[in-house]
Amino acid sequence: MTKDTLYNYTLHLADNALILAQRNSEWCGHGPVLEQDIAITNISLDLIGQARSLYQYAAEVFNKKEGREATEDSLAYLRDVREFKNCLLVEQPNGDWAQTILRQFFFSTYQYGLYQQLQQSTDATLAAIAEKSLKEVTYHVRWSSEWVIRLGDGTAESHDRLENALDELWMFTGELFTPAGYELDALKAGFGVELTALKAAWEQKVNEIFAEATLPDAASRAGVWMQTGGKEGVHSEQLGFILAELQYMQRAYPGAEW
Repeated sequence: MTKDTLYNYTLHLADNALILAQRNSEWCGHGPVLEQDIAITNISLDLIGQARSLYQYAAEVFNKKEGREATEDSLAYLRDVREFKNCLLVEQPNGDWAQTILRQFFFSTYQYGLYQQLQQSTDATLAAIAEKSLKEVTYHVRWSSEWVIRLGDGTAESHDRLENALDELWMFTGELFTPAGYELDALKAGFGVELTALKAAWEQKVNEIFAEATLPDAASRAGVWMQTGGKEGVHSEQLGFILAELQYMQRAYPGAEW
């Protein structure tokens, strides 16, 4: 049970990082200005690095459990949509710059609290990955926060675009704090994260930034229905499009290596 839980939990963390990295990478060469084009691309690379560390560990756990070989590449490129455990938020379309920024802010703020707690994990490998990744995520939070404030407290158009992004994305934030079975088992086993406390810290940071961005606080959207399912493999149609592009080379030329 512990190995199954550890494998699924680690995959969940890896899938979140990989899918958001793939989404962000779509901005490469298309950013609004060169500096921000480079910034969003570097964030993608940070997330890919996190995903690699987590997939490598998940493969190690899987191979001990199943007695057959998995690799970071097979986990990223050879699983189907229903096998991915990422949250729905990270697979949502980029939309305009405001939507991309708000998605990054929501996720990075969540990931920051997650990695803070995960540093105390009884699993030494997860704790080490969290400690290393937290330095990167600290920058992701600062960068996306500054952009949320800039857009929200900017022109009438930038404010409207950010509010439209909020309408599109808020419904996917609840899943971040709705635990899947393997998350509950991971917490019981001592290597997971307590999501209730994480949610409180997340909302506090969101409200702080929203106040500066002249946006209504989280309480104003308390009645919004939250979409769930991604953590258990039930995804929006968007993930299929992402994987079709992400996995194309490996599926077209099985076993190909550089």
